[in-house]
Amino acid sequence: MNRILFEPEEIKDGVAKIYDARARHILEVLHGEAGQVLKVGVIDGKIGAGKILAIEDGEVAVAIEAGDSGPEPWFDLVLAPPRPRVFKRILPQLAALGLRRLFLIGANKVEKDFWGATILKPENYRPFLVEGLQQSGTSILPTITVERSFRHLLPELERLQGLKLVAHPYGSPAPLPPRNPDANIVFAIGPEGGWTEGEVEALETAGFLRCSLGPRILRTDTALIALIARFL
Repeated sequence: MNRILFEPEEIKDGVAKIYDARARHILEVLHGEAGQVLKVGVIDGKIGAGKILAIEDGEVAVAIEAGDSGPEPWFDLVLAPPRPRVFKRILPQLAALGLRRLFLIGANKVEKDFWGATILKPENYRPFLVEGLQQSGTSILPTITVERSFRHLLPELERLQGLKLVAHPYGSPAPLPPRNPDANIVFAIGPEGGWTEGEVEALETAGFLRCSLGPRILRTDTALIALIARFL
């Protein structure tokens, strides 16, 4: 946890009082004491410094002085979701790497049980995103759009601007282009069984470029990190 993040409603008159995992991290890992300065931030707000005002019975009171914008998220992701346990594992990593918007899209090879998973509820997936932000020291929370129908989401994907890449190792994929730092970038990663050829063709019609990371078949979480890292 490289930055302690607070919800806006937790801050009263510039002071936040916490008694949870963040407080335990401050006390047990950072060895916090009154007067100590911490890296802090407000979710979807500024980042900056905070000073410990008091510690009492495990509760930590922190004066918040957040004044900088911090790094902005820089990529969008279209994801045919993997199994829930894999999805939980990748959410913090995506937030830490700079995810702006996540579009969860239905695909032919997505396990049908996924759409009933409790992780799709905002109150369940949000903590994983916050965990990733605290790791990376940033504060802008990614948004998640869930659309089980592949066809229904296509018009929105077509309207997205910038460099759009669909990862698919078959059918004469193009080499990965260089990144333009000023351009929006959108990645599309298929389910654990891969996109169907029809799905890739539909994404190409929506402006995506078919590309490949090489001849090896990668798991969803591995492909995500490998592809994003090429453009960091």
